[in-house]
Amino acid sequence: MEPETIELTEKQKKARKRRNIAIALGLVALVVIFYVATLTKLGPAVFDRPM
Repeated sequence: MEPETIELTEKQKKARKRRNIAIALGLVALVVIFYVATLTKLGPAVFDRPM
């Protein structure tokens, strides 16, 4: 017995692609915001710490 598959229309495929791009851009923006907030909170001295 074969599993039932659903074929998406071109309109649905384009909508899915746009939605995936929007989610990816949102995640990238969130990462950048967290990075900038961390650097702002720690200050520029974070780069002068001993290794």
